[in-house]
Amino acid sequence: MVKADLQVVWFKRDLRVDDHRPFARASRAGPVLPLYVAERDLWQEPDMSARQWAFIAECLADLREDLAALGQPLVVRTGDIVDILSAIRMDRGITALWSHEETGNAWTYKRDLRVKAWCRENGVPWHEEPQTGVIRRIASRNGWAKRWDSFMAEPITPAAAALPSIAGIDTGQIPSALDLGLEPDPCPGRQRGGREIALETFQSFLHERGETYRRDMSSPVTGFDGCSRLSPYLAHGALSVREVAQATWARQRALKTLPKDTVGGWRGSMVSFSGRLHWHCHFMQKLEDEPRLEFKNLHRGYDGARPKEPDATRLAAWEKGETGLPFVDATMRALNATGWMNFRMRAMLMAVASYHLWLDWRRPGEHLARAFTDYEPGIHWPQVQMQSGTTGINTVRIYNPIKQGHDQDTDGVFVRRWVPELKDVPEEFIHEPWKWEKAGTVLGKTYPEPVIDHLTAAKEARQRIWAARKGPAFRAEANRIQDKHGSWKSGMPVTGQKRGKPARRRTSAKPGEQPDLDLADGAAE
Repeated sequence: MVKADLQVVWFKRDLRVDDHRPFARASRAGPVLPLYVAERDLWQEPDMSARQWAFIAECLADLREDLAALGQPLVVRTGDIVDILSAIRMDRGITALWSHEETGNAWTYKRDLRVKAWCRENGVPWHEEPQTGVIRRIASRNGWAKRWDSFMAEPITPAAAALPSIAGIDTGQIPSALDLGLEPDPCPGRQRGGREIALETFQSFLHERGETYRRDMSSPVTGFDGCSRLSPYLAHGALSVREVAQATWARQRALKTLPKDTVGGWRGSMVSFSGRLHWHCHFMQKLEDEPRLEFKNLHRGYDGARPKEPDATRLAAWEKGETGLPFVDATMRALNATGWMNFRMRAMLMAVASYHLWLDWRRPGEHLARAFTDYEPGIHWPQVQMQSGTTGINTVRIYNPIKQGHDQDTDGVFVRRWVPELKDVPEEFIHEPWKWEKAGTVLGKTYPEPVIDHLTAAKEARQRIWAARKGPAFRAEANRIQDKHGSWKSGMPVTGQKRGKPARRRTSAKPGEQPDLDLADGAAE
């Protein structure tokens, strides 16, 4: 076979042809082999799940169709990327490898180091391009937000006009979750993947659903419709952050031309959403700058504060939605069934695990990662630590799960939907069924007694956390962390405030300064 000396475009968390600079540049350099590798070892990591793969597989099907329309379908392989690149090089030749930079989990970081070594050993140049506002090897956070704005304002890169077909190449099958050794993971309410539905979801948010975004985002009752729901499409790259940012800015400009009495809540909602796009990348930058925070407390003063091995009974009750705290259980069950949850409820789930149940954040963080279809490591792990109180620079937020229920689900509609065991409990007791005179007919029978007294647990957790924060050594380390990761130097907009006005410097941010996003829905709440 005559070697074609191919430009291999390695698709990872960027499953689209539009606004894909590596793809566009490779197509101008020579014949392109568009490649996706399903890596079995990656999918055995404790933060990966079948629901995530199901979403990705749908994105891959759309991507394959889009590439086929250009002339060369996506080539899918299952195995180790280095082995597969070696086989392609031996069979057809590789002139260059192209991809986006990735801020992924530790496994993908080590994988990329292996790819870099392979490219160096084989004389294959690897061209990596930034995909988000994350800046590699950044020396300082000063002016980070302005650099983000500049990057997002750059022109959208159009897809290649046409691709020459590569003769005789097997495009391969998109593997199933079973093929990758993944456990069954039913998620009946999961969003469907793919570029086409991503665009439909975004347009419906910009022009139909988004008017009440600012009001509706906090409650799980209204959040499923009121939030943008773009998070999985951003996490896996069916949409680029730049596309979303520019379309949002265009919508804001259009709204400014309309009379104020005709726009309702649209202007405020678009300002709030635009701000969260900055925060989306701000949190990813934290993991990029300090990869150890996926596994280690950001502030080492918390080392040993919680048992490294979690209480198995409490962890299992939390994961299944069987803690006996109705609003917490409803939230977890809804997440397990849909793969998505709004930001405040994500924060509450993590806070309950960390404070009330006093669990080390890593194991609960793994469960949430698997449950989130929109799992974005660069956002997830900094947020897990933030909600667990181990960053040393953020306000300790111990959510009262009963108050959250009353505030966000006043009449108990959400609880009744997801915790049907409580269907006979009167409305006034739905969030505290143990106060109902007939509680004995339900609790301990069809629904568990609370695994903890939430008030006592919160008090004890507060005392433990604040005890660890005392002393000059703690403050010195907190100041170092703030200098490296804090938002005040970046020029980040406080959500809802006018853009361009930097937040004041603080050792601990006020509530609202660092939104509770897990989010890839930071563009996507």
